[in-house]
Amino acid sequence: MNKTAYITTPIYYPSGDPHVGSAYTSLAADVYSRAMRLNGVDTKFSTGTDEHGMKIQRSAEKENLSPQEYLDKMSARFRKLSPILNLSEHDFIRTTEERHKKAATAMWNKLVEGGFIYKGNYAGWYSVPDETYYTEEELVDGKSPDSGHPVEWVEEESYYLKLSAFGDKLLKYYEENPDFIQPTSRRNEVLSFVKSGLRDLAISRSSFSWGVPVPGDDKHVMYVWVDALTNYLSAIGWPDDEQWKKYWPAIHLVGKDILRFHAVYWPAMLMAAGVPLPKQVFAHGFLTAEGSKMSKSKGNVIDPQEMVNTYGQDQLRYYLMRDIQFGQDGDFSEERLVNRMNADLANDLGNLFQRVLSMVHKNCGGQVPDLKDVTADDKAFLSHVGEDLVKEYMTHIEKLDFNKALDTVWQIIRLANKYMDTQKPWMLKTTDTQRMGQILRVLMESFCHVSLLVEPFMPTSAAKLQKQIGFTNKTFANLTTETSLLETGATISKPEGVFMRWSNEEAA
Repeated sequence: MNKTAYITTPIYYPSGDPHVGSAYTSLAADVYSRAMRLNGVDTKFSTGTDEHGMKIQRSAEKENLSPQEYLDKMSARFRKLSPILNLSEHDFIRTTEERHKKAATAMWNKLVEGGFIYKGNYAGWYSVPDETYYTEEELVDGKSPDSGHPVEWVEEESYYLKLSAFGDKLLKYYEENPDFIQPTSRRNEVLSFVKSGLRDLAISRSSFSWGVPVPGDDKHVMYVWVDALTNYLSAIGWPDDEQWKKYWPAIHLVGKDILRFHAVYWPAMLMAAGVPLPKQVFAHGFLTAEGSKMSKSKGNVIDPQEMVNTYGQDQLRYYLMRDIQFGQDGDFSEERLVNRMNADLANDLGNLFQRVLSMVHKNCGGQVPDLKDVTADDKAFLSHVGEDLVKEYMTHIEKLDFNKALDTVWQIIRLANKYMDTQKPWMLKTTDTQRMGQILRVLMESFCHVSLLVEPFMPTSAAKLQKQIGFTNKTFANLTTETSLLETGATISKPEGVFMRWSNEEAA
């Protein structure tokens, strides 16, 4: 098994406050990172902000600030996603940092050395909000085909990347690596685009100055996407720090609106620079709010801080990963969030722990009961937890099927509830305390798996569950190598509810 992994979010454009869309991508990367680390994999997780380009320069001018002053203020808002979502250890990179400028300059020089850059003149349409060039044929009603933003006619001297030289190479790579672009529907879009023919790409601007200077020609700054895409390498020390070889290649999580840059331009740049291509580019869908596209004018932009304040951090994390299949478009609904909180968390999981641990506290002297002389029913239930469960769960995590990973855990939770209702330990309190304790212990063994497997999704709540059963600071290796996970006779404290029901009054 590969003992290192690297996952990235796109670096966010700091032109406004973080919304639930950027939170969604960061959360997915965090869940992946936490699960991989629990599975013994040294995992690098990077995110950050994209801080160059004409859009930034104009936004700063509107506020009578220098670009750097404007960015220091705006970038700080995206750093707040870490405490808002409880993101695990990660690298937050800003493209105005010296380490990034150094890497972007090295990338440019590699492209020059390979003979893939030439100087020419650009005349065509450009969308400042999208930082994207378009041909006349690509425009829709005279606007950006991707976003509907306005475009401007641009005529200026520009350096070009020989993108046209990479069409066949990219198609060959896609064919040999069918999982490189996921999901499949997005892969088909990219194949169609490349097969239609690639044109050389203008990769510098000379009409404004806020960007990484082109080496040897200060009249030009690098096209913002050439600069921005290099962040995935600068975050791991490329080209000078050898650690980049330890973690590269990466899995890139991106929104489907920026797939072309990551699945066409970026691989072409890497081929030209002689750097291995990413492991995968995974394009997730868009989120709507209660069935409508989110927009400031509609006043329906979902603020992750507000959601956390209202419903709870782990509750938001769980809902986003459980209710929306990663890779598909999804709709954010507070009603469904509350339903998930009540049905999945309070009823299925929280109530199960509370019932079992309350019985242990009241009827077993607050001590972990013994596990011996297990019955056929006990063995049948316990056969569902163990190495195969962890393997199935990790298979889903590695495919970024987060809701399916949670499905595997909830199958165990449902089986545990069914086992308890079938075995009826409360009926044995006076007639067979040994058997009662045995049933409770079997359930507690399953709790070790459940509480650890939900940790990547709900780290704070998982820690509380683990503490209640005396199963702390463990990894997935404990689940797959140990037959008995708890110490018989160990004392547990009086259980406290971890997931509260959300009442109709509160929802109103």
